[in-house]
Amino acid sequence: MNDALEIYYRNTFALMQQIDKSQLKKYKQFLQRADKNKVLKALPALHDEAFEKINCLDCAMCCKNYSPRFKTPDIKRISKHLKQKESEFIENYLRIDEDGDYIVKSTPCPFLGTDNHCSIYEVRPSDCERFPYTNEDVFIKRQQITLKNAEFCPIVDFVLDKLI
Repeated sequence: MNDALEIYYRNTFALMQQIDKSQLKKYKQFLQRADKNKVLKALPALHDEAFEKINCLDCAMCCKNYSPRFKTPDIKRISKHLKQKESEFIENYLRIDEDGDYIVKSTPCPFLGTDNHCSIYEVRPSDCERFPYTNEDVFIKRQQITLKNAEFCPIVDFVLDKLI
């Protein structure tokens, strides 16, 4: 990748929320028609390339605008790490969303520092660890999530651009 393109991807996170509707339409059409096996085979290398070129700490848009699901093992692990009872952790930080999942009460995530580092990174929810799903079948099987993530995540945008 040339330097200009690398700089583009590194600096686009501020613009990602306003991704061009025609670009999203192009991504949607691609995902609907894509050879799933071919995409799945290409994802690991594209995922690695994207993470080599794009630093999540420059962005953190996922932590600033959305919440992962906090599953029971996540709640147990994080509350233990914070030396809180599970009920206290839930009361202090979480709410139940329309799907019945625990998510953070407010955005940005209360564990996100001003330097975009996560204060619970070592014990973060599994959704955070897996995000943005660019190295797993969720990327192609749950296309609505991929398209939503493409609106704000430069890594998803990078991977989709490379696939197309």
